[in-house]
Amino acid sequence: MNIKYKDTMVEMRDGTRLATDIYLPDSDNRKSPTIFPTLLHRTPYGKSSGERPEEAEFFTEHGYVVVIQDCRGRYHSEGGFTKYTEEGNDGCDTLAWIGEQGWFNGQIGSYGLSYAAHTQAAMASSNPQNLTCMWLDCGGFSNAFISGCRNNGAFELRQLTWAFREALESFLVQNDPKTLSEMNKVDPRELFLDLPWGPNDSPLRWAPDYEKYLLDIWEEERFTDYWKQIGLSIESHLKHFSDIPQMHLGGWYDTYSKSTTDNYVQLSETKKGPIHLIMGPWTHGGRSVSFSGDVDLGDAAPVTENLALDYNHLRLSFFDKWIKGKSDSSILDKNILVFVMGGGTGSKTLEGRLDHGGYWRSEERWPLPDTKYTNFYLHPDNQLGQEPPTVGSATSEFTFDPNNPVPTIGGNISSGQPIMVPGGFNQHESIEFFGSKTPYLPLSERSDVRVFETNLLQEQLEVTGTVSVNLWVSSSGLDTDFTAKLLDVYPANPDYPNGYSLNLTDGIFRCKFRESWEEETLLTPQKAYLITISLPPTSNIFAKNHRLRVDISSSNFPRFDVNPNTGENPVKAKYKVSAVNTIHHSIQHPSHLILPIISREN
Repeated sequence: MNIKYKDTMVEMRDGTRLATDIYLPDSDNRKSPTIFPTLLHRTPYGKSSGERPEEAEFFTEHGYVVVIQDCRGRYHSEGGFTKYTEEGNDGCDTLAWIGEQGWFNGQIGSYGLSYAAHTQAAMASSNPQNLTCMWLDCGGFSNAFISGCRNNGAFELRQLTWAFREALESFLVQNDPKTLSEMNKVDPRELFLDLPWGPNDSPLRWAPDYEKYLLDIWEEERFTDYWKQIGLSIESHLKHFSDIPQMHLGGWYDTYSKSTTDNYVQLSETKKGPIHLIMGPWTHGGRSVSFSGDVDLGDAAPVTENLALDYNHLRLSFFDKWIKGKSDSSILDKNILVFVMGGGTGSKTLEGRLDHGGYWRSEERWPLPDTKYTNFYLHPDNQLGQEPPTVGSATSEFTFDPNNPVPTIGGNISSGQPIMVPGGFNQHESIEFFGSKTPYLPLSERSDVRVFETNLLQEQLEVTGTVSVNLWVSSSGLDTDFTAKLLDVYPANPDYPNGYSLNLTDGIFRCKFRESWEEETLLTPQKAYLITISLPPTSNIFAKNHRLRVDISSSNFPRFDVNPNTGENPVKAKYKVSAVNTIHHSIQHPSHLILPIISREN
């Protein structure tokens, strides 16, 4: 290994020291330069674990110093851990420290997946010196209040599983057998069966740093200055965000799909860059596999297959271009690469997954410039079509019982395991999905799910972009949630005799924030209101003889916290009440989807 300095303690501005490993290229040849460009990776997951040492070895073999650092309060670094909000200053201080080293040649690139992309975005939000380019993989919040931590008012409960798992890991690293013994007694499912929590009374009570940041972010349900902090909002710091070449890579089934595309739009409009975007069909970090959940996307799905480069060489090509001024990859000639899902046989693969298929396509702008935004209206009798409603009064209602929420079956999830499973699935309850109950029926048969679908499509239909659902709604509650899920419905075939209802993208909206994210306005019972549910972006071809469907309900648990219908924040609610929720679809209240339709040849 080329590691030269292990556990170097790098001092931050407040005196806290962060453990850092430094990998240096071999330079035995006296004619070789003694200074090198640097690649920085900051992580809470252990600088010496996983694939990180192997990645470092690869990059040092190609002439880069690699600096890998444990985030504050994690593994061998000092200090207490607060998720997301400490990474900006620490990243900038680390860049400044690198700039003082004798092996540094003045050029720094950064890279990393998930939280290691968040650390990059936080660092870049203060326009630090020395930073030359960035490769952000599935991370970097555009606005964590809108998507990633909260979602249009609701809280993403994946934060619970992350906090519990990483607190457990921290005690393992600290070799604290007593606390480990106590935490190991907790079944992760208990995190979701005994909500809400209180301070010092949660499964995280043995890890006060983790309990505090989790409760702080959960309780902060209005869009305050808290959410505008560096580390939680790139869009709040666009003016000072580094104007350097960047690659933003994400997946349609990833938690950060909206952040990835939003970051591309905002940064490409305000920075010289250049800014690149790759959107594949993956779940979080799944860039090298050909499936997402129960769905097979074909041999072309891995980003490495499309570009004829393994992932390390792909990133090397990017860094070589912007740091060393050379490149051998055509990927850097493309502004955008998107994977369009669909077009498969609909049969079951040898691995037992749905053959959904798909292909890659290059684009110049996002949203795609030839997008035709098309309304699909909700009608009585579960119909969905392009003709506006013609009836004077029509509604669909259901009773939403917060004690019996609709179970989460796939979707845009990360860090949810073992409670939540990401990706595409037939929307049918089973023992695999938390909250499912016997006799394990399709979600469409629940009394609190309203289904609207088209007739059989007479020709294929491509949807690529952000889907919006404009709903006219009313409720008997003082507050409630509405959810919307877009599905590609396969006809029956020998492998799937009841067809296959594939989830593509879904979202939620907390009604008390319909007028403002900054202030709550409770509902007047039975009064009709217009809300807009913005779903994460997707790209899919609905094949001929398929149906396009939208499911409307009021819960998606445990992906999101469950609204008690009382106006309280769920983390503080003392009790829950059922609500009768109504969808209006009439001339006066024309509820509808807005679909980004693309009409062109492949």
